[in-house]
Amino acid sequence: MMVQAQFFTSDEAEPVVVENPLGKGRVLLVCEHASHTLPARFGTLGLSEDVRTSHIAWDPGALAVTRFLSASLDATVIYQNYSRLIYDCNRPPESPSAMPVASEIYDIPGNADLSEAERFARTAALYIPFQTRVSELVAARDNIVLVTMHSFTPVYHGKRRDVEIGLLHDRDARLVDAMLGHTEGSAFKVERNEPYGPEDGVTHTLRLHALPNGLLNVMIEVRNDLIQNEEGQRAAADFLSGLLTKAIAAHSP
Repeated sequence: MMVQAQFFTSDEAEPVVVENPLGKGRVLLVCEHASHTLPARFGTLGLSEDVRTSHIAWDPGALAVTRFLSASLDATVIYQNYSRLIYDCNRPPESPSAMPVASEIYDIPGNADLSEAERFARTAALYIPFQTRVSELVAARDNIVLVTMHSFTPVYHGKRRDVEIGLLHDRDARLVDAMLGHTEGSAFKVERNEPYGPEDGVTHTLRLHALPNGLLNVMIEVRNDLIQNEEGQRAAADFLSGLLTKAIAAHSP
């Protein structure tokens, strides 16, 4: 708390939020990129408002879908309350992407030439509390299913992405295999390890918490143009809730 007190102003929100902590469902929902909020000490990072609220700063719609999933599955939710431009909690401290100096076509002036002290301060204030709390939630229950929720932009570096929902996994594909088995004829175009995969370094949270503990796990990516409003968010959550329920049942003892 000492580091956080120095890092945040007294009226700023805590970096880690847990909702429905007493949820009885097996799923733990993790949303690392829930917010585009910047702590006051960073000003604008040298970015325009349009850029600060764009997909490079957060995953639009991801938290809303997560909350609808939580209601459907009675799942506990944990999310990061600040922008991934300050620290991307789905990246380890040694990764250049943890505190990016550029994202897609944008340079991020406020992240250029960070000192080791500043990198440590960000890690201590954002990454460590977040991942520690995830660890605590995983340890508190038996047989957790770890689901991380994300969204992605429909156009990246000028290239259109046709996939609508990506089901991502690292070395453990059990849950994704079962989920894909129920997607034939669905309303969404669903693909494995798209638009990213483990080779892109996006499965850090799964590697940190699911793989060492043998937990069923999946990283879900939803194209953000599909979840811009409540109707789209509910539709995506309903679809994913059905997939998860069927897939988890197939692996129940």
